[in-house]
Amino acid sequence: LQCKSHCHGPHRPHMHSSRSVHGDQGLPGPYPTAEDPSTCDIVKATQYGMVERCKELVEAGYDVRQPDKENVTLLHWAAINNRQELVKYYISKGAIVDQLGGDLNSTPLHWAIRQGHLPMVMLLLKCGADPSLIDGEGFSSVHLAVLFQHMPIIAYLIAKGQNIDTTDLNGQTPLMLTAQKATGPEPMRFLLKFNPSLNAVDNVQKNTALHWAIASGNTSAVDLLLEAGTSLDIKNVKGETPLDIAYQSQNHFMVYMIQEEERMRNRRNNGLLKIVEKYELFLMLTSSLIFMWAIGYVMDLSSDSWLLKGGLLLSLLFGMSLFVRQLVGLKNLRYLPTAFLLSSFFWMSTTWFFWFLPDILYTQEIMMGLLYYFYKTWSTDPGYIKTSEEERKENIIALSEAGCLDFRTFCTSCLVRKPLRSVHCLACQACVARYDQHSLWTGQCIGIGNHYYYLLFLFFLTMTGVWLLYGTLQYWSNHCAASFHQDGVWMYFTQTVSCSPWVSYISSVACFHTLWASGWLTVQLYQIAFLGLTSHERMNLLVQRKSSKHPVSLRRTPYNLGCFQNLADFFQCSCFGMFKPNIIDWTKQYKLFHLAKEKNVHSV
Repeated sequence: LQCKSHCHGPHRPHMHSSRSVHGDQGLPGPYPTAEDPSTCDIVKATQYGMVERCKELVEAGYDVRQPDKENVTLLHWAAINNRQELVKYYISKGAIVDQLGGDLNSTPLHWAIRQGHLPMVMLLLKCGADPSLIDGEGFSSVHLAVLFQHMPIIAYLIAKGQNIDTTDLNGQTPLMLTAQKATGPEPMRFLLKFNPSLNAVDNVQKNTALHWAIASGNTSAVDLLLEAGTSLDIKNVKGETPLDIAYQSQNHFMVYMIQEEERMRNRRNNGLLKIVEKYELFLMLTSSLIFMWAIGYVMDLSSDSWLLKGGLLLSLLFGMSLFVRQLVGLKNLRYLPTAFLLSSFFWMSTTWFFWFLPDILYTQEIMMGLLYYFYKTWSTDPGYIKTSEEERKENIIALSEAGCLDFRTFCTSCLVRKPLRSVHCLACQACVARYDQHSLWTGQCIGIGNHYYYLLFLFFLTMTGVWLLYGTLQYWSNHCAASFHQDGVWMYFTQTVSCSPWVSYISSVACFHTLWASGWLTVQLYQIAFLGLTSHERMNLLVQRKSSKHPVSLRRTPYNLGCFQNLADFFQCSCFGMFKPNIIDWTKQYKLFHLAKEKNVHSV
């Protein structure tokens, strides 16, 4: 009889050299070979999950508390091999749940954690196992989960009340252990979500997590700790700051990272720079307006020297990049395209008022619609998945005990279960329901809450650009002597540009916005109407199509219900009773609904 999740025989602790202090010391002997259940001893029967044989031997008088020659009890063997039925049976027969055993002096809970058996961990905790006990290496349960990077077990232990700042025998917290031994950014990023103490020091060397990360060369951990705001001034027992250790390790990149962080923090303490940071977005928009005007001014100079104009334009570009680098933080840098877009709106409107009126009427409805739907797209909650800290812990426990704590559907950054079609946005650091994209031009995620406004924004931006291009052509025909039919393309182009360089410049900006907005609007409508997909889902399916050996259809998905039904669902419109839109709360939809008529559909 073999456990479903371990059908290839018994397991022993896998102690990789990069994660263990003592290598393979303290492990049981080599794997046993399968024997006839009626003849094998109770240890092998436990390892292989032979429940009836184990019961037979216990009923015959075997003491379940008796350790084997390696000082390992039956409960240890059952725990490491995830034999849950046997664990329950042995405990019912008097097995000590926190019995220490093996050369590493570990409890069955420690063994289960090393192997990453979350169901066994939950069972042992329910049976009274103490997660605060330390093993022979000085590690508690949460330390072992961190050391072996078993994220679901870390989440479960903390949700059950384990302190994130629990110290081991040397006074190291899980954060220090992660900084010292873990590989990759995910373990550190995951732990930081539980608000650990960043500036705690160990008992021996008085190092903080940042000291340990630098000493271990863990660049990703250093970056995350600096971003979280850890102190740069704490000295260890030798009087060394994190920067001193970086110099000693001769890691020039880490030295640069720490010095740059010190410079940024000193700037924040400057009174004038605090004011600049407070009004950073306003300054970015103002500088963008001035920059766009300056480009037009240079273009409008009476000089015929393109070398002079080119030099001035390069100087403007250098000045703008210097301003952004010195005064705009990384957090607000994503709004730079948004500032350029708003500046474009302003100068397009100004050009219409001062160059086109009164010859060509100004359609204020289009511009007002553009600004209104831009504001709605930018200000409306796109569908962030929101939960309190208490709800997060309750969800972790509930999902774990239901066997649903799958990190493909559980966000380790937000600590929430991701609903269907939701994605974690790295720019916004949040999970967004029915995620479409993070819009470059609005600086905002596009999801279930603002996707409708985003489409209308694209529509009005396209109409504004088209109307301004029409006004430009009328202006040229009224004020420029050039003729397209008589002078040819190049002569007509050069004469119209020299006739009014400013109008030509603004028309090129309008043409750029019209092209991308109209093209993207067309793609969006196609995806919504004919595929029933978001941009992110469509890109995922295209990647699947390239890597899959089997054909992947963009149309055969659970969300494609036909063109008209897709439109009715998206716009929530019944079309005078012709269609019944499906009302779905995508912020809470975890199970796939079966509305599609097609049975052969692809997962997204």
